Amino acid sequence: MSIFRNITIKKMKTSILIKATIAVLLFQQTIQSQEAKKETNTTDKKYTIENCVNHFELDKATKTKAGYQYWFADKDFTQENTLKMSIVEPGKSTHAPHHHVEEEFFYILEGTAQFYLDGKTAIAGPNTSFYCPSNVEHGISNVGDTNLKYLVIKKDMR
Repeated sequence: MSIFRNITIKKMKTSILIKATIAVLLFQQTIQSQEAKKETNTTDKKYTIENCVNHFELDKATKTKAGYQYWFADKDFTQENTLKMSIVEPGKSTHAPHHHVEEEFFYILEGTAQFYLDGKTAIAGPNTSFYCPSNVEHGISNVGDTNLKYLVIKKDMR
């Protein structure tokens, strides 16, 4: 019986070693593909004064159920950060409170916003910022009688 036990133990050790080796190889492959993607993203793009200056154009804005949004810089253009302007009609919000892994900054340009963060709210006007930490429930809505215009800055977690 001890010969069979020794053989079984050796097979188990071999199986564990093979699984560990496969895991290490998959991890290395993932890291290498992410590095290659970053290199491709930075070397394939040519940034010029023409494509790095972005003037707001209403006809290029995207209509939403609450107003519209305009991407000054999105994840396909930048290497990590995005910049979006949202305009929300009175009494509306872009979406219900939510959370995500990316941290986010809001900066109020015009109007009156109600910020929601982790069960509490605050009302603020222009020249006010609101920080949303990673994975904390948050939201913003227009509680004024004019359009709410604000910027959203978010790091793209590719």
